[in-house]
Amino acid sequence: MRILRPLTIRQKLTSMAMISSFIALLSASIAFLAYDLHTIRQSLARRILTDAQIVGFNSISPLLFNDAETATATLGGLKAEPAVVAAVIRGQDAAQPFAAYFRDGPSAPRPSFPAQLAAGPQFAADHLLVSEPIRFEGRPIGTLVIQADLAEIRDRQRRYASIVLAVLGGSLLLALGISRLTEKTISRPIVRLADTARAVSSQKDYSVRAEGAGRDEIGLLVGTFNEMLDEIQRQDSDLKEARTDLERRVETRTRDLAAANKELEAFSYSVSHDLRAPLRAIDGFSKAVLTDYGPQLDERGRHYLERVRAGTLRMSQLIDDLLGLARVSRRELVRKRADVSEIAGQVAAELARRQPARTVHVQVQPGLRAEADPHLLTIVFENLMGNAWKFTGKKPDAHIEVGQRADGPAPTFYVRDNGAGFDMEYADKLFGAFQRLHAEADFEGTGIGLATVHRIVARHGGRIWAEGRVDEGATFYFTLERNL
Repeated sequence: MRILRPLTIRQKLTSMAMISSFIALLSASIAFLAYDLHTIRQSLARRILTDAQIVGFNSISPLLFNDAETATATLGGLKAEPAVVAAVIRGQDAAQPFAAYFRDGPSAPRPSFPAQLAAGPQFAADHLLVSEPIRFEGRPIGTLVIQADLAEIRDRQRRYASIVLAVLGGSLLLALGISRLTEKTISRPIVRLADTARAVSSQKDYSVRAEGAGRDEIGLLVGTFNEMLDEIQRQDSDLKEARTDLERRVETRTRDLAAANKELEAFSYSVSHDLRAPLRAIDGFSKAVLTDYGPQLDERGRHYLERVRAGTLRMSQLIDDLLGLARVSRRELVRKRADVSEIAGQVAAELARRQPARTVHVQVQPGLRAEADPHLLTIVFENLMGNAWKFTGKKPDAHIEVGQRADGPAPTFYVRDNGAGFDMEYADKLFGAFQRLHAEADFEGTGIGLATVHRIVARHGGRIWAEGRVDEGATFYFTLERNL
C-alpha cells in the first residue's frame, strides 16, 4: 500500500494490525446489525399478523350483523400493541371503511390505506401494512388492514449501533495494545539492526555488531548481518595493510623515479653540451680538411670526408630529436582554449616557406577548437603535417587535409594526405621511437616525430591511431581528453 511506504516498520506493523482488526470487526458488526434488523422485522410482522388474525376472527359477527359499533370496539383491542398506528375493517364495499381504529384518537391525521392490498405483511419506508381477509364459511366478507410504525425497530437499531460502536472502540483499543506488544517483538530487532547498519555506514566502524534476536527468520537475518560484518572487517583490515604497503611502495617508486629524472636531466645536459662539442669538432675539422687539402685528396678521400660530415649532422639531428622528446615528457601541461585551425594554418605556412618550389594543396577545416596545451599541440601538427608534407614529395598533385570527425564519443582530429601511405600490417610500429616503415634513402627522418606525438596525446588523456594503404596515402587520428 502506497500510504504505508513513508512509515517506519514499527508504524507499518501497528497500522496493518489495526486496519486488519478494524475491517474484521466492522464486517462482523455490519453482519450482526443486518441479521438483527432482519430478525426484528420478521418478529414484528409475525406479531402484527397474529393480532390481525385474532381481530379478524372476532370481526366476523359484527360484519354479518352490520354492527359497526361492535367492530370498532373489537379494533380497540389493538391498543395492547403499541406498534399499531391505525386499523380499518372493510366490508364488501371497499370504498368506505366499516370500522376504524387510530392510536392517537379520532382527531389525529388519518393515514391512507391502498384500495387494493395483497394479503400478508408489507414493509414500506417508515411503516408496516398487514392485510388479513375476513372469511365466514370460506367466503370472504371483509378485509382487515393494520398499519404499524417502525419506531421500535429504529430504537433497537440505534441502541444496538451504540453497543456495536462501543464494542468496536474497545476492541480497537485492545487490538492496539496487542499490536504494540507484537510489533515490539518483531520490529525492535529490525530497528536495532537498522541502527547498527546506519552506524557502520556513517562511521565506517566494522567492529560493531547487532544484538541477537532469537532463532526465527529475524534472528537468522541478524546472524547473517554479523557474519557479513566479520567478513567486511577482515577485508577492510587486509585493504588497510595493502594500502599501507602500496603507499610505501609508491613512495619508494617515487623516490626512484625522481632519481631517474635527475639522471635523465643530467644525461640531457651531457648530451646537450658534452656530445655536441665533439660532433662540432669532427664536423669542423672535416670541413677544414676538405677546404684546405681537398685538391690533394682523390675522389674516394673526399667521399669519405663527406660521409663523416653527413654522419655528424645526422647524429646532431638525432640528439636534437631525443632532447625534444625528453622536453615534451618533462614540460608542464598547461591547458588553454586553443584555436586548432589557426595552429594548423601556421604550420602549413611555415612548411610552404621552407620549400617554396613545391606545390601542395593544404585544406584546413575552419572553426576547430580544443582545450589543450597550445605549444604541445603545435608540436603535434608540426610532426603530423611535416610527415604528410614529406611523404607527398613524390606526388605531383600533393594534398593535405586537416579536420575533425564527430562520429564517436569524443571529437576526433585528423591529418590526411595522399602520399606514400603504409602497410597496415606494420601500423603498431608507427609510434615507437626510431621505428621507420620507409627506407632512409626514400624519405629522410629519425623516427622520433610520431613517438613525440604519441607522448603528447597521451599526456592530454587522448589516443592516436592511423589508417593507410601503400601509395594511397595515410590518415592520422587523435583525440584529446577535453575537446571544445
